[in-house]
Amino acid sequence: MAKLISSLFISADGVAEIDPDWHFPYFDANMARAVTEDYDTSDVLLIGRETYDSFAGAWPGREAAGGEDAPFAKQLGDVRKVVVSRQPRSFTWRNSELIGGELVDAVTALKADTGVRGILVPGSLSVVQQLLAAGLIDELRLLVHPVAARKGRRLFDEGNAPYHLRVTASEVFPTGVIRVIYEPTEPPAEAGYDEAKGKIGGDQSS
Repeated sequence: MAKLISSLFISADGVAEIDPDWHFPYFDANMARAVTEDYDTSDVLLIGRETYDSFAGAWPGREAAGGEDAPFAKQLGDVRKVVVSRQPRSFTWRNSELIGGELVDAVTALKADTGVRGILVPGSLSVVQQLLAAGLIDELRLLVHPVAARKGRRLFDEGNAPYHLRVTASEVFPTGVIRVIYEPTEPPAEAGYDEAKGKIGGDQSS
């Protein structure tokens, strides 16, 4: 079963709709390394229409220009890209295809494909939200910026039940960005104030 990873830039108040004004000042070599590690996990990119249009409008030209970001641009061009769109599409960027059928069914089949090593969802917030609700995301890899964006779409939308997460790795960059990797997990045992009050004050070493 292929692992499905969501990779997102996010503000301290949960906004995952990136504004370049608060994102790029924090982009350094550490963040570049983290992003590269995320992309190296997978041989399929699953991306929404808006993210695809943004990528396809920029990276092929950067690859052709041969600048210092050309190797990464070539990596993006070479990887298989599955695009989530409700409308028919034609693609000029190589290795791009339209998702077949409904999102949840198509991603379930993609994860079960023995020829797929891993699936990465970069950005594509609406896709991530749908896959979280369906229980199909295996890892959330967040680069949490030390800024409260105060506007924009948030990762966790309103719903009927909380998402319980387990931290599997974390790292603090000199810029103040926190890289945190979560996995979905079972909820903890039920508890209330009666269970908490014995932990208030006193010796906390035990």
